[in-house]
Amino acid sequence: MLEVKGLVAGYAGSEVLHGIDLVVDKGEGVVVLGPNGHGKTTLLRAITGL
Repeated sequence: MLEVKGLVAGYAGSEVLHGIDLVVDKGEGVVVLGPNGHGKTTLLRAITGL
């Protein structure tokens, strides 16, 4: 299980994600979709600690 509550993340002094909540139960899959520059990679890096 993965649980994220109130995630805030950004780069270069800019907050680009704020208040993100996410729960993924064992066996579930997740797809993150969106246009270029809308925080998909930032979200995944923040969750994984990179």
